[in-house]
Amino acid sequence: MADGILFLEYPKCSTCQKAKAWLDEQGVRYEDRHIVEDNPTADELRQWHERSGLPLKRFFNTSGMLYREMELSKKLPDMDEAACYELLATNGMLVKRPLLVTDATAIPGFKEAAWAEALAV
Repeated sequence: MADGILFLEYPKCSTCQKAKAWLDEQGVRYEDRHIVEDNPTADELRQWHERSGLPLKRFFNTSGMLYREMELSKKLPDMDEAACYELLATNGMLVKRPLLVTDATAIPGFKEAAWAEALAV
């Protein structure tokens, strides 16, 4: 990772485009990764979730078509963490994006203030 920063995105996603432009404007060096073509592994997701300190549900793209088609809002409450990681690892479209990963944290979704704090910019 460039400077220990990984940016996972779906290039057609407008929020991802906005986040990428923001990173570039801040002069942040990062490794860019296509979240569908190079889907995160269950192990990566586990590490990032632990690093984030957030509820695991925050890593799911709850507004995505695939999430709704699979009726995951009904299924997730009964799934253990390992099953959730495995499910997220099956398709990048299930993962909340963009996803910013640093050595210290992982932040699903683009919230400028949170990213600025995490990146000290």
